[in-house]
Amino acid sequence: MKNKVPLSEYPRMMMVRDSYLSLNGLWEYAIREDDETIPARFDGDILVPFSPETPLSGVKRHVKPTDVLFYRKRFALPADFKKQYVMLHFGAVDQIATVYLNGQKIAFNESGYHPFAIEISEELKADNELVLVIRDYSDTKYYSRGKQKIKRGQIWYTPQSGIYMPVWLESMPKEYIEKLKITPLYDKGAVEIIVFTNTKDKDAVIVFENKEYKVKTNKPYLLKVNDFISWTPENPHLYPFVVKYVDDEVSSYFAMRKISVATDKYGIKRIHLNNKVLFNTGLLDQGYYHEGYLTPPDDETVVYEIKVAKEMGFNVLRKHIKIEWERFYYHCDRLGMLVWQDFVNGGEPYNFVTVHVPAVLNIHFKDTNYKRFARQNERGRELFYAEAKRTIEHLYNYPCIILWTIFNEGWGQFDSHKLLPFVLKLDATRLIDVNSGWHDMGLGEFRSDHVYFRKYRFKKDKLDRCVILSEFGGYAHLIPGHYYGVANFGYRKYATKEALEKAIINLYENEIIPSVKKGLAAAIYTQLSDVEDELNGMLTYDRKVVKIDSKVMRELNRKLISE
Repeated sequence: MKNKVPLSEYPRMMMVRDSYLSLNGLWEYAIREDDETIPARFDGDILVPFSPETPLSGVKRHVKPTDVLFYRKRFALPADFKKQYVMLHFGAVDQIATVYLNGQKIAFNESGYHPFAIEISEELKADNELVLVIRDYSDTKYYSRGKQKIKRGQIWYTPQSGIYMPVWLESMPKEYIEKLKITPLYDKGAVEIIVFTNTKDKDAVIVFENKEYKVKTNKPYLLKVNDFISWTPENPHLYPFVVKYVDDEVSSYFAMRKISVATDKYGIKRIHLNNKVLFNTGLLDQGYYHEGYLTPPDDETVVYEIKVAKEMGFNVLRKHIKIEWERFYYHCDRLGMLVWQDFVNGGEPYNFVTVHVPAVLNIHFKDTNYKRFARQNERGRELFYAEAKRTIEHLYNYPCIILWTIFNEGWGQFDSHKLLPFVLKLDATRLIDVNSGWHDMGLGEFRSDHVYFRKYRFKKDKLDRCVILSEFGGYAHLIPGHYYGVANFGYRKYATKEALEKAIINLYENEIIPSVKKGLAAAIYTQLSDVEDELNGMLTYDRKVVKIDSKVMRELNRKLISE
């Protein structure tokens, strides 16, 4: 590692304070079978924020559904760190975590993919002991688990447990800013900002372009942005601003951009960015790494991936069944990469016929049948609603995100007719792909297709919705020395880089590009990088080899966008 403390960069660029202390680094860990009693002796050291299953953790032990995983960290705060309050932040802990500080239970979190924070000032001492007690049932229960599966293979990946995103502290004065809600209103030439605070009846101040604006807290404020510069992938212009409240101060940013579906001059439904047609050409991005699994090894790797995709001419990354480290979204904002953000799937073990057979037969089932979709557990359905809300509220301010995917390929799908209005109420400013792949319930603005085992032939939607190809391709090529699986998996396999490149050129030129004039509005190729057995990435799993010539791919994307 380049840094002694891994992933210690400031994690939340949407709301930056001058107080920051990373708790990443060496912690103690222990694994016990079905015993949640905090052990007197721990098993050894683990490098946080890497899960114990990963090479980078230094542990490389698997946590079973019957196991309990413990973490312990002893720390003291710098003398000048604490103001009035101290907030302890966890980027993500998989799957169910109980948190103790100095022997006191301070939090319980039931989502393996979302950040959570605890105000800890009353529990703090000169020397502190932080302990986590964690259960991870992976795919054996109804909890959200994404692509993790105990019996891994093909499109399902090695499960991991525990802390896998940064842990950090910040300090705030007695009266402080809790959060911001930022909504660009492109057609009005303004941005709506809500400053949420822990106390009431006092004004905040927004400092923007060297001017101060007094605003009522916890209420929308409309900030005019005269002669604004539109945010686009080619020119990702960000507007910085500062918010002050009593003795608290945070810095943030926004972008002027609008996303919509509208008819073009030929009467075809298209995706529009800033009221102009923009063909969305992208890559499926699983966010897995060979050394850290769901955790990137460093900030530089995240930036590198985005730059490689841009160099190839792609303008979208579909963040697939994972909520990423916040710096990923910040880098997409500043570098100019659109993001389609998936919700994370849950449910009990999936029915093979429901989630796999439709890939070949293109059949659809009604998702009110909870048994067919492995959604019989009421608590699991409740958690999905709660996590959908947490996802939107957590990522709402990032301008790069233009689309939410609610369900993918029937994985834990249910009640789409209820979920769509639920999501729209939380965020009506972005696009929504309700049913990506199959089990289309005829809802929303899109018909969203996945095509792997047959040639793609564009078909107009019977409901006159915008047609997107949200997954296709998946062409595989194994490169010796950069392979970390046990099987060679892909939807089509090629023995050489030359054969792979030729096949991709043929795919785009004969199937995808000709479909644009007929009405295709977006195409997401599978995928950005290899993952374990899946060898269909533009990059190898270790990100050391680019399989497709960037100039060749860029020219294909140029043709797509200009059609």
